[in-house]
This record gives sequence, structure tokens and C-alpha cells, in this order.
Amino acid sequence: MLSKSKVLAYRQCPRRLWLEVHRPELKDEDTGSPAAFAAGQEVGAVARELYDPAGAGRLIDLQGLGFLEAFNATRQALATRSPIFEASFSAGGALVLADILLPAKARARTAAWRMVEVKSAASVNDVHRDDVALQAHVVRSAGVELSAVALAHINSSWVYPGDGRYEGLLTEVDLTAEAAQRSHEARSWIVEASRIADQGEMPDVTTGPQCSHPYDCAFYGYCSSLEHQAEMPITWLPRLSKQTWVAQGVRDMRDIPDDALNDVQRRVRDCTVGDKVYIDRKGAKADLAEHILPGYFLDFETIQFAVPVWAGTRPYQQIPFQYSLHVLTREGSLDHAEFLDLSGGDPSRPFAEHVIEHCGNRGPVFVYNASFETSRLAELAQRFPELAKRLEAIRARVVDLLPIARNRYDHPAQEGSWSIKAVLPAAVPELSYAKLDGVQNGGDAQQAFLEAIRVETRTERRTVLRQQLLAYCALDTYAMVRLWQVFAGRTRWRL
Repeated sequence: MLSKSKVLAYRQCPRRLWLEVHRPELKDEDTGSPAAFAAGQEVGAVARELYDPAGAGRLIDLQGLGFLEAFNATRQALATRSPIFEASFSAGGALVLADILLPAKARARTAAWRMVEVKSAASVNDVHRDDVALQAHVVRSAGVELSAVALAHINSSWVYPGDGRYEGLLTEVDLTAEAAQRSHEARSWIVEASRIADQGEMPDVTTGPQCSHPYDCAFYGYCSSLEHQAEMPITWLPRLSKQTWVAQGVRDMRDIPDDALNDVQRRVRDCTVGDKVYIDRKGAKADLAEHILPGYFLDFETIQFAVPVWAGTRPYQQIPFQYSLHVLTREGSLDHAEFLDLSGGDPSRPFAEHVIEHCGNRGPVFVYNASFETSRLAELAQRFPELAKRLEAIRARVVDLLPIARNRYDHPAQEGSWSIKAVLPAAVPELSYAKLDGVQNGGDAQQAFLEAIRVETRTERRTVLRQQLLAYCALDTYAMVRLWQVFAGRTRWRL
């Protein structure tokens, strides 16, 4: 019997299903998002409260009960005509758990139900539609009459009013007709997936777009290890239509004709093949010439929740909780200011007030990938109208270092990436995020923040997390200062 997730794994790639069944130990350890899993759990809990405000329903705990008892518990719950959550069904070789079953008006002599599948996503995609079609097919095949089938997903424009009132968090899309029409299709998925799972040999599939769509496959490392690895893979060429070349058997950038590449791609290839550094010093200086010091080097860290926890915020809204700011004077001295709120309350207002205080009234505000910081400043201005004029003034001073890096600098070690974490160790080798303790990237920062604001987190642990967060964010802005030095030709300054 195959679970719904395994049937959908087959839909993504037959080899993925086979490996899930026969060689699960080959999964990459770091694949999968704990944050995404936690979001799903939180949304599911809220959905149960929204669809069963009286608390009359029953949650079927498959993990605690085991398959046989879960099926028995589901049959008993169906007889009560009360809401059922995670109802367990099997039919035709597949097993599914129905997120929500609600009693509906009876049709003839058969008691009908309305099924709602709950997703933590902010919109409906093709995978969700496949999911619902498969779910409805198995539930109906198990003998349950479904009068309606819907998918409930996050309404990302909804604003949380506070006090635990989550009415409006979810919005429904009716898929009744579509699910019924695709029942035969869903049955064919189960039949073919079962055939793949039962066969003795691993399917012969090469890596390709399916490895990351619709989800990153945990077996990619294993599958790619079975294939010839190019010394200089075409994946290092930015914005290249890679699958077009892979389909022709081309995997090494040296095998792509010169006239098939744009200027940036040719530059990356030439730097990589020639093992040489490219820097347009004159162009970089010109880019920075109009931005007179003092310069403010600014970086934000944010957190987002599928289920908002602070009034006035939306699902998946990026809430800034930390920033680092290095200030470089005309004389070459360097000052540092920072903000980090681990109180557990909404950090937005104090964050906005402190950034206004520390950014002064004039001078360029350097960031790396300006769309992120400018979007957060605009959102803060919208939330706090009385601070809007000063926040917009800071936003107007923003200067993005990323285009300068992309247009004026390239190093073979970057492997075609202009992420600051790729450019920094190439341009300033004595600095490295790998040397940081605990928090080395944005994902780490979010997890550290969530742990730090938990009530049960011990004071000593919170102190360690604070130090790690401050060190990480400070390196982000110090890295920008050092990159500015390289681009501005001020490398003699000791900063």
C-alpha cells in the first residue's frame, strides 16, 4: 500500500518513488524545511478550530494508533456524523489522510460528507490539484460519499486582528467537479506507482528539471553521483537555459559555443576556464563616485509566520527583528550600531524607530540586493504612518552594491553566483561565514530567533543565541564595507 506522498513522489519522478521505497537511507540529510513542516502543523491546528469551533470533532492519530486502529477509529467516527480530522482511508493500493471531513446533507440513503484539504501555501498550484484529486478518489473508493471537495489555503492579504481570532486566515477553492473528473486519472497514478514500487530494478532516469520541481528531491545528490560530473558545469553560468543544453548532452561550459552566451556568461566562463579574477576598477569607482561618505551599510533579518502571531501583520509577511549598521566616515573610521529584539513581542515598531535614529539624515545607505530592504522599509512606513516620512527618506538614500558586484567583479570561486556569501570569501578571503558559530545564513538566523523567543528557552541559551545572531548580522554589513573598499579602491584603509 502506498501513501499519498509516495504516489505524488511518483508523479514527480518514478526513480524518486523507487528510492523512497527501496533505498530511503540515500536521502540527503539537509533536504527538507523544518520551518515549512512547522507551518503546516500550525495551519492544520488553526483549521481544526475554524471548522469545528464547538470542539465536537475527532482527530485520528495515525502515528499513535497504527494503521489498523486508525481505520477502525475512522469508521467509528463516520458513524457519529461529527467533524473528523485526519481520517484514514485505504483503497486500490493507496492510503490517504483526509484533513477535514464535515457532515453534509444526506443523498438518498447515504450519509454524505464535505471534504476540505488544508494547505499552508498562499495559492493553489497543480500539485495541490493532483493531491485533492487523489485524495477524493481514494476516499470515495473506500465507500464514503463526498458531496463537495474543497482546498483551503492561506489568504495572504488577511490582517490578523489579534486575540487569537483567525477567522479569515483561510480561503476555500471548490474542486468538487475537477476531483470527480480526474478520478480515473488518479487511479492510473496508483496503478503505475505500485508497479514502479514493486519492480526490482531502479528506474533509468537522468537528473533534470524534475529534481527541483515541484519540490527539491532529497535523492538528487545520489542520482547526480551516478552521472558524469563536468569539471566546469554549465550550472555555473548565470541565467542560462540549462536544460536545453543538457538535452543535447552538453554539461561543461567549455562545450557551449561562444555565440550562444551573453556578455556576462562569457565573462564567467572566461574567468572560470582561465582561473583569473575580473575587476573593472574604473567602472566600479565611477559607480560609487556620486555616493559621498559618510556611508551607512545596512542589513535586515526577518521572520515570517504562516499563522501570524502579532496583531496587524499578515500571513508570510516579512517582519524585521534585527539589523546591523556599519557607518564609514569620510576619514575612514568605522562605527557600528545594531538592533535585536528577542522579547517575543512584535519587533516592528522599535525596529523602525531605531533604524531611523541610527541612519542619520544624509549619506548613502548601502545594501546588498536592495529590493529586500527597500520593501521592508516601505511596509514599515505603511504600518506606522507617523514614521513614514523618515522611513521613506532612508529608503530614498538606498544604494545597491549587488549590481556593482555583478557588473564589475568576478572570481572563479564564485561559481557564477553573486550572493554576498559567494563574493565575500572570493574578494576578501580572510573573511568567511563558515567561521561563525551557530548562525551562518538567513535560515539559521530565523531558527535561532524562533528558539530565542520561546518562553521555555533558558536564559543562558538565549544569551548564546543573541551573540550568534549579532555576530552573523554584523558580518553581513562589515562584508559590505570591505566589498565597498575593493570597488572604491580604498583597500589601504584599515577597517
